[in-house]
Amino acid sequence: KKELIVQLHSRFEQLVHREEESGVESWLARDLQQVLGYQTWRSFEKVIEKAVTACEKAGYEPSDHFVEVGRMVPLGSGTERPVSDYMLTRYACYLIAQNGDPAKAPIAFARGEARARAIAAVGDVKKVERRVQSEQKKLPKQVRPLESEESDAHE
Repeated sequence: KKELIVQLHSRFEQLVHREEESGVESWLARDLQQVLGYQTWRSFEKVIEKAVTACEKAGYEPSDHFVEVGRMVPLGSGTERPVSDYMLTRYACYLIAQNGDPAKAPIAFARGEARARAIAAVGDVKKVERRVQSEQKKLPKQVRPLESEESDAHE
């Protein structure tokens, strides 16, 4: 299991495109499709559509995270043909994972990774809150934040 996690994470990071001047990261959806275990573009595009809807419902502008692009792909005959694709932000990749098929091992990994990061972030916030509360208790009553004074007044 650990080997799969390392392999998937490594593959995901290998696919990143970084704009040199701004440092902005993006991924191409057709590349991500393979990493996440989708065989057909049609089925993966349905997941992208769900992710776009989730982005809208979260209050974000989908065009900031899902940019439609065209690119040329090689054919077996040595020629190329144009295909539609999307440039995705890291947030768009996260939304795709959240809306993908959980029966696929890469999707399950991506969901678990996102959940672990969220839990860690919440844990960090709680540690900071506890530290602030501890420090506030050490302050003289005259310089405590208003919130503390209001709660003291109601007692």
